[in-house]
Amino acid sequence: MKDRSALGAKLPHESAYLHVSGEARYVDDIPEPHGMLHAQILPSPWAHARILSKDATHARNVPGVHAVLFAEDLPAHNQVGPVIPDEPLLATDLVHCVGQAVAVVYAETPDQARAALAKIEVGYEPLEAVLDIDTALEKRHHHGTPHRIVRGDPDQAIKDAPHRLQGSAASGAQDHFYLETHCALALPGENRTLEVFSSTQHPSETQILVAEHVGWGRHQVVVTSPRMGGAFGGKETQAAHWACLAAVGAVLTGRAVKAWLSRDQDMTTTGRRHPFKTSWDVGFDDEGKILALDAHIVGDGGWAADLSLAIVDRACFHIDNTYWLPHVRILGEVVRTNHVSNTAFRGFGGPQGMVVIERILEQIAYALDRDPLEVRKRNFYAENTCNQTPYGQTVEGFRIPRMLKQLEASSDLVERRNAIEKFNAQHEWIKRGIALTPVKFGISFTASFLNQAGAYIVLYADGTAQLNHGGTEMGQGLYQKMVQICAHELGLPVDAIRPMPTATDKVPNTSATAASSGADLNGQAVALAARAIVDRLKAVAADQLKTTPDQIQIRAGQAHATPPSPDAWAWHNAESITLPEVTQAAYMAQISMAAAGFYRTPDIGYDRDAGHGNPFHYFAYGVAASEVEVNGLTGEWKCLRADVVHDVGDSLSPDIDKGQVEGAFVQGMGWLTCEEMVWSAEGHTLTHSPSTYKIPAVGDTPTDFRVDLLQSAPQEGVIHGSKAVGEPPFMLAISVYVALERAVRAFGNHQVAVALNIPATIETIALAVDEVRQRAADKNHVEASK
Repeated sequence: MKDRSALGAKLPHESAYLHVSGEARYVDDIPEPHGMLHAQILPSPWAHARILSKDATHARNVPGVHAVLFAEDLPAHNQVGPVIPDEPLLATDLVHCVGQAVAVVYAETPDQARAALAKIEVGYEPLEAVLDIDTALEKRHHHGTPHRIVRGDPDQAIKDAPHRLQGSAASGAQDHFYLETHCALALPGENRTLEVFSSTQHPSETQILVAEHVGWGRHQVVVTSPRMGGAFGGKETQAAHWACLAAVGAVLTGRAVKAWLSRDQDMTTTGRRHPFKTSWDVGFDDEGKILALDAHIVGDGGWAADLSLAIVDRACFHIDNTYWLPHVRILGEVVRTNHVSNTAFRGFGGPQGMVVIERILEQIAYALDRDPLEVRKRNFYAENTCNQTPYGQTVEGFRIPRMLKQLEASSDLVERRNAIEKFNAQHEWIKRGIALTPVKFGISFTASFLNQAGAYIVLYADGTAQLNHGGTEMGQGLYQKMVQICAHELGLPVDAIRPMPTATDKVPNTSATAASSGADLNGQAVALAARAIVDRLKAVAADQLKTTPDQIQIRAGQAHATPPSPDAWAWHNAESITLPEVTQAAYMAQISMAAAGFYRTPDIGYDRDAGHGNPFHYFAYGVAASEVEVNGLTGEWKCLRADVVHDVGDSLSPDIDKGQVEGAFVQGMGWLTCEEMVWSAEGHTLTHSPSTYKIPAVGDTPTDFRVDLLQSAPQEGVIHGSKAVGEPPFMLAISVYVALERAVRAFGNHQVAVALNIPATIETIALAVDEVRQRAADKNHVEASK
């Protein structure tokens, strides 16, 4: 490492040792200030009701209680809606879901707070609740306006097509189940100021909402996100709720306040991945090539809008996946139900859109009795006129054919398919399936103004640096990547750079760390800040080495007098001084060694009304082949092997990227197969703890898991040729879902079609096997009787 750049080096996560030793400090680990109070909310017991009366007299008399607040007691503001102001912090005259906050208690201990909650008296008049998508559509309960994307004449093209299929696809909710639940700590300061430590992906938005809720200017509030124990989108908007509750309590009582959620509270009061239901009508030719598609996509936003409109927009953008749709109409809608307000989750609607087209292609292949992979290949985008998305963006650098060829060879796909056919013929109650599916995922915030980032670097006279930027660390390794970029640009070793907790007093007006763009945006800002400092250091080094700044290169902790040749001998023998000598000389010469960097993504924009534009800076690609084995008696299954080739461009940090691919794949498996959320008829969450909600465990991961990053694939116009990696690999798990459908179909000797529910739980699979066997037997009986 001493003689080469940190960029692209295989380095461990910057907090890896802190994580395994338990030294990593999260919000809840911050030492509790003297006199700190605990905030607890009173959740609504009704999915929909009118509030008739409220009385906290007895609650306020509980020992240790310092305040009990209803909506009318808030000092300045009562809205936490991030886009549309439709979400009160505390309920006013109506409650719209089970778990909605009606009151908040501030007490010296959590037990005292809970005791006070039990003494709050609220009278309700229950109202009709809408708890599913179909009912919401029937009653026309919507958030916002529909999103329409149209190309060509899909109605006529479907009518004229040689073949036509209609169907629907539904997918369920998914809980984020981050290791660290929501938490915020508010510290009142002198002269009407607040410092808020929040487990948030969006410190600036939290700062805005906190300032509004206490009635102050943003300059009086500092929000710091030290690190998060997972987030996956769940802390993009909804972390602000708990920060605001803590902040209001701190201002009103003059004491520090912590708001921390237990696992049950987190799972019953915060948003999840949106359930979706999509109906479709497709026309295709004898070869399986899609001629036209008409799709109606509906997402369940819950009771408040949150980010639901943008999430359904992204589902509309990704229903094409890697396929050319010559005639297409996509209608996206968000319905309003009486569930908690659903929110961002890894993929942000992309998975719900992408799984639909993969189901459609499976149905087409089955209807025509053709190889599903060949049907997919016939529908791929091409480097010609068939390379524009339905919304008009040109698909450039389409890498799927290259990646597919690599994966087909490395996974021995043809040989394994043949082996599976033989295995299935020999086993009545155990069947296997294998499937290969691709991914094309757009990178950028679709709200174009969010594509901006800032950074601030402080270089000290001893040659060490502190690195600040607007990105937050939630375990994904963003801090590590930023350190490697900074080290590369400054010519320092990585251990000379300290990544600082993300804070609004260092870098203002930042966007959420979301949309997989954290490294893209913040990395560019970090590089620009570092280059500004290096330009100043070159002038100082040139003076020391008696040359000109354009003859100085800084690398590996040294400032070299002349541009050396690439070989190591030239580097070691060029006239040079150490970087600490340069920084000390800069200090003595009164040269600033701090700099800010700012970056905005160029050339993107989308007209939602027209359904046309370039919402993405580029596309990330991936392909996965997964093999599963299903027990037809019990519905139990396992993933025997998964082969992945994923496109991260020129990786900034290969080990970090590979870990992201593996984690996203397994989390995607969870959404598709086991993470089932269940509610009572009254809207109460029944799956609200690890005992009732199943996430994938170590034993559920592929037995043989092979992940390769696409090599020699730099991306133009992105920081050092890299590509985003957070969300795209989530959709690679669709290959597991498709493989399960094929294994189930094998129980009927592939004579009947299969469309598993999502999630395809063990119970779902067992019932599907029974149905397939019965339908196949009925079909054989009918044919035999002819």
